[in-house]
Amino acid sequence: MGLILLRYGELALKGRNRGDFTRQLRRNVRACLRANAIEGEVTQVEQRIYVRTAQVEEALEPLSRVFGLTSLSAVAEVERDIDAVVAEIVNQARLAGVGPDVRFRVRARRSDKTFPHISPEINRMGAEAVSRAMGCTIDLSDNAAVTVGVEVSRNGVMVYGRVVPAPGGLPVGVSGRVVALISGGIDSPVAAWMMMKRGCSVIPLHFSQSEVETSKALANVEVLARFSYGWELRPTVLAYAEAIAPQVRRVCDLGEQRWACVMCKRTMLLKACEVADELNAHAVVLGDSLGQVASQTLANMEVISHGIPKPIHRPLIGLDKAEITAIARRIGTFDISTQDAAACPYLPAHPLTQGKVDKLQEITRAIEEMEQSDEPSPER
Repeated sequence: MGLILLRYGELALKGRNRGDFTRQLRRNVRACLRANAIEGEVTQVEQRIYVRTAQVEEALEPLSRVFGLTSLSAVAEVERDIDAVVAEIVNQARLAGVGPDVRFRVRARRSDKTFPHISPEINRMGAEAVSRAMGCTIDLSDNAAVTVGVEVSRNGVMVYGRVVPAPGGLPVGVSGRVVALISGGIDSPVAAWMMMKRGCSVIPLHFSQSEVETSKALANVEVLARFSYGWELRPTVLAYAEAIAPQVRRVCDLGEQRWACVMCKRTMLLKACEVADELNAHAVVLGDSLGQVASQTLANMEVISHGIPKPIHRPLIGLDKAEITAIARRIGTFDISTQDAAACPYLPAHPLTQGKVDKLQEITRAIEEMEQSDEPSPER
């Protein structure tokens, strides 16, 4: 059996409710192991979480996608004996690729002050042993290519030479539910991922306008599910032709074609709020980036958001396209999102960029009058 050390970041700063956050994190770690057919025991000692498993290498990659974790390491357990500790430091340095041309350092953390050697002494003895064995250079700065870590506790000593980064953030499930609009494009899956990073349980909502875009959206939901341990992503798919198109056509019938994109987005938000009410979600998530397209100008965002009954979160609002694309590549949605796209049939030649709320209200009243005139007269 091997041991994996899991580290978390901002959870350590929580107050009396820290236990609720770490409890959810342990649940999500167990969910990750189950989802990847890995048998293991999850425990916590003070501010460290551990996974004991015979499938250490298989577990590292999926665990690195668990929100709330900042990093993880496969560790070697040794006796509380300085000679054994130094020998394992040399071994872990060798496994991490330390050689004559690789600069390294040793960093010890001694939580048990009864251990007879203080942290700087462990660092010095371990680094000197590695340098003698491999002829390499000690580098105490953050520029060191390899850091061999040592953690000393009452139960023993752990040594590791590899640190696998994890996404950080909060455990999925601690921040409540949100409905995230998911299209076939680049931005919306990234927005959903960022809300998951802040601990949200995401309910994907897609308005199906073509088989191509729906296929892309659902494929991206499958990618996002690889990060959503502890919460199952169950996408809701509504037909665009039924939920959105009638309202957009009415806008065009009024001769306000330039308003098509604004009214389309606004109608989507209203439908998303209905889904949120049905599924006990608290907010709606959009992939908007300020100024990126016509519907995402500040004026149009004001119009689109006017009177929407749920909070609207736009986690990409201050990112540019290059930054959003970089995240999409990193999480694995970019290639799916950039496959062949189907054009929207209602896209106007000159979309509105500076909408006004009073004009919105005027158009809304006109649409209501159209709908009332379309209703059949009551039977006498």
